[in-house]
Amino acid sequence: MILPFSTSRLRVLITGLGLTGLFLASGCSNYHLGTKSAPLLFKSLFIAPVVNTAAVPQAVVPVSTAIRTALMNNPRVQLSATSDTADAIIEVTLVKYGRDFTAVLPTDTALARKFDITLTAICTLTHQGTGRVLFANREIKSTRQIFVDGGQNPAEYQVMPQLADDLARRIAHAVLDVW
Repeated sequence: MILPFSTSRLRVLITGLGLTGLFLASGCSNYHLGTKSAPLLFKSLFIAPVVNTAAVPQAVVPVSTAIRTALMNNPRVQLSATSDTADAIIEVTLVKYGRDFTAVLPTDTALARKFDITLTAICTLTHQGTGRVLFANREIKSTRQIFVDGGQNPAEYQVMPQLADDLARRIAHAVLDVW
């Protein structure tokens, strides 16, 4: 019986495949799942009361609560009750609330049925010990869509917690990740 490969050629092939597999596997040896950010310059954080200059009075409480929840769930930072005990302070100002229509009735183009609701915040993160501003006036936006078949006011009211959660997640990302 004649084999298509001789024993020596088979050994070379197996060795070559083994070395190739070892080479490819070693390329993934330093891979880590998730984000590995630089160590934070602060251990504790004070969240200043959210300031609202946008035309949406019902947003302050859900946004404040969502920011606290987003930062509280991260083990890299501890929230402080007062600015005196915190290493850093995050200041958030809600500056713009906007509606852009995205869909209309085919028979009546003046009646919008679907809107993009956007809430924009300006954030400043300051290190207390050094007085160094880690970032200033960073604009962070969140957009959600609503359908106004049941009325625009109820739809906007119902989407506010989702808008606040998304904005808070983006603010937490800005605070805790690389500036």
